[in-house]
This record gives sequence, structure tokens and C-alpha cells, in this order.
Amino acid sequence: MKKSTVMTEGVIWKEILFFSIPLILGNLFQQLYNTVDSIIVGNYIGSEALAAVGSSSSIINLLIGFCIGASAGAGVVISQFYGAGDKNGLKKAVHTTVAISIAAGVILTVAGIALAPVILRAMGTPAEVFREAVVYLQVYFGGIVFSVIYNMSAGILNAVGNSRRSLVYLMIAAFSNIVLDILFVIVLKMGIVGAALATDISQLLSCVFIILYLVKSKEVYHVNIKEIRFYDNLLSKIIRIGLPTGIQNIVISFSNVIVQSSVNSFGAVAMAGFAAYIKIDGFNILPVLSFGMAAATFTGQNVGAGKYDRVKKGMYVSVGMGVVYTILTGILLLTFAPQVIGVFTKNPDVVGYGVYIMRFFCPFYWLLGILQVLSGTIRGAGKTLETMLVFLFSLCILRVAWIWGALAIEHKLDWVMTAYPVSWLVGAVLILLYAWKGNWMPGRRKKDAAMPLSS
Repeated sequence: MKKSTVMTEGVIWKEILFFSIPLILGNLFQQLYNTVDSIIVGNYIGSEALAAVGSSSSIINLLIGFCIGASAGAGVVISQFYGAGDKNGLKKAVHTTVAISIAAGVILTVAGIALAPVILRAMGTPAEVFREAVVYLQVYFGGIVFSVIYNMSAGILNAVGNSRRSLVYLMIAAFSNIVLDILFVIVLKMGIVGAALATDISQLLSCVFIILYLVKSKEVYHVNIKEIRFYDNLLSKIIRIGLPTGIQNIVISFSNVIVQSSVNSFGAVAMAGFAAYIKIDGFNILPVLSFGMAAATFTGQNVGAGKYDRVKKGMYVSVGMGVVYTILTGILLLTFAPQVIGVFTKNPDVVGYGVYIMRFFCPFYWLLGILQVLSGTIRGAGKTLETMLVFLFSLCILRVAWIWGALAIEHKLDWVMTAYPVSWLVGAVLILLYAWKGNWMPGRRKKDAAMPLSS
């Protein structure tokens, strides 16, 4: 197994594609965590339990979104040090990233358990699913620290081009999650608690495996437990780059909480249909996010090496891959819509809602492909504030304003779902305009053309 990939040399499309494939597979396996929960819960506990799991998803994304975004800042810093060949800077950045993940994981665990009932109540979660949603969310957050540490550790490996290793650990965790779901929910009849507990244990496994690998590794990104701390200059650099992306993720997740609240107003059946499709939506969006992550790593390494023309070519290749993928998957999902939703539940009303919602998403995923991949490229150059503003306006402010305004005129689910393609369109146009202008490209900024790094 090749331990790392230097993406400053070689055929661009091959470098990006082969780096993306493990990321795509890894993200898809990670999506299996909650998807398997939903399938087993929907079929063996009931549609109300499925609605409870679905209503919890947006909150989970809200609270961990900030940390995942912050890890993007770490990835940019690490990839630039790696591309520049700065071993000392890379070493400090790696240990600072691990320290951030531990601190953030502990904070999220406490906050998630304490605030779960308050947030669910504020979202207008129906009484018939409220208790189960609280229980699922609190048990889930009991193990969220493992998920945060794993994801930020995987970000370290991705930044140095080693996307295969984390895939192996995710596969182990995903399959263990399936086995534990069957054991806890179907065999031991532990209900929704069993589903959440299975996810916690699976996340623990992936966390332990990846930390052991980083500790035992002889590579330049090796982790020494005694050296895990916040290195002041790198902590501020990671926060400066990662904070905008963290804010971006948390406000987008907040907008999704608003969407979930709006869906809740249409009753438990609509909630279950929306919850079922959102799981499928994850399988489509996560590969797009993977292309964006690959673009960020590619850009970061080449910026560190000063190869700015290669950055531009990589941007075109990455966007092309994202658009082609989303068009193909959109067609497939629309073709087999009833069968896909039917995996989660046999309730015909829930299936009907899921298929109905799918028609608002699938024809427009290519817009999201443009938005996510271009923002990944620009983020890899260290320009995270600008991408945050695009996401903040299009996927949060515009989406929420659209929903509130439309529902004030007419209480129809159509208006809630239309907010997604409209926000994607506006975001894609804005990011295209910014990318075309080119001021984010280091080679075009005289004052930082060389983009020097300091360890």
C-alpha cells in the first residue's frame, strides 16, 4: 500500500481520480452508519422511530459541522507544508490537529447530550417522536468524540495523499455497525438505543485503528503522544483558515435544521419520507464532497510547491468529474426512485413522500457538484473566507428566507423542497464568478505570489 501521494507531479486527472476513489468509498461507508440505522429502525421498530432518527440527523450535522470544517483548515496547512517539503512545520501541524480534535470532541459530547432536548423542542419535533429522538441523539453523542478524532485524523492522512488507509478502517467500522445493529435491534430488541449504541461502538473502532496507525507510523506525519499540544503559531494559522469553513458548515447545518423544522410541520409521515431520502441524498452528495476534498489537497500541495498553473488545470478536471458523477447518479436515482425509498420502509405513504422529495433534488445535483468542487479548490489555496460567504448567502440566508417567505404565503411541501435547487443554482453562479476572476490564485496575488509558509 502506497503510504502517501505527492500530487505535484504526474498526470493530473489520474492523480485526482485515484486519490478521490478511496475518499468516495470512505465517505460512502461512513454514510452507512446512519443509513443502516434507518433501514433497520424503519423496518423493525416503525416509521415513528425512523422519523426520530431522521429528525436527529440535522442536529448531529449542526454540532459536528464546525469541527469538520475546522479540520479543513488543518488539511490546507498540512498539505502546503507537505508540498513544500517542510518536515518541521508538518510535524507541528499534525500534533496541533490531534490536540484540536480531542478538545473539540469532548466539548461536543457534553454539548450534544445537554442540549438535545432543548434543540429538538425548538425544532417543533412532534410529541409522538420526541422522546425517542432525544434518547437516540443523547446516546449517539455519547460517542461523538470518537467520530471527531477519527475524521480529523483522516484529514491528516488525506492532506499527505494517503486516502487509502482511512478507507480500510472505515470499512471495518461500517461492517461492524451492520453486525451490531442486527444484534442490538433485531436480536436483543434494544430499540432505538441499540441503533445509536451500534454507531458509537463502530466509531470507536475506526478511531482506535487510525490513532494506532498514526502513532506506529514511521512516516513524516507520525504522531508522538507526548508531543500532542497546541503550537501557538500553527494553532492560529489553522484557526484562521479553518474558522470560516467551520462557520460555513455550522450555518449550513443550521439552515438544514430550519428545513427539518418546516418538514416537521407536515407530520410524522412526511418526516419519515424526508428522513429516508436524506439518507440517499448523502450517498450522492458525499462523493461530490470527496472530489472537493481531493481538489483541496491537490491545490494545497501544488500551492506549497509553487506550481500555480497545475492548480488551474486541476480545478477544471475536478469540476468535470463532479458534474459527470452527479448527472449519472441523478438519472439512476430518478429511474429507481420507488425501489430505493422502499428499502427503508414498506409504508406506501412514506415511500410516496420520499419519491416526491427526490424529484426536487436529483435533476439539480450537478449544480452542487460545481459549487462544492470549486470551493474545495479555492479553499486549498487558503482562501476560506470567500467560500464561506458564498455558502453562507446561498445555502443558508437565501434558503431560509425562501422557506419562511414561501410558507407564509402557502403551507405546501413543494416550497420547502424548491429551496434546495434554488440555493444550489445561486451558489454555483457565485462561485463560478469568483473562480473566473482568479484573485484567489496565489500566482496572481503579487503580495503573496510565493505563498511562504512558516513553521
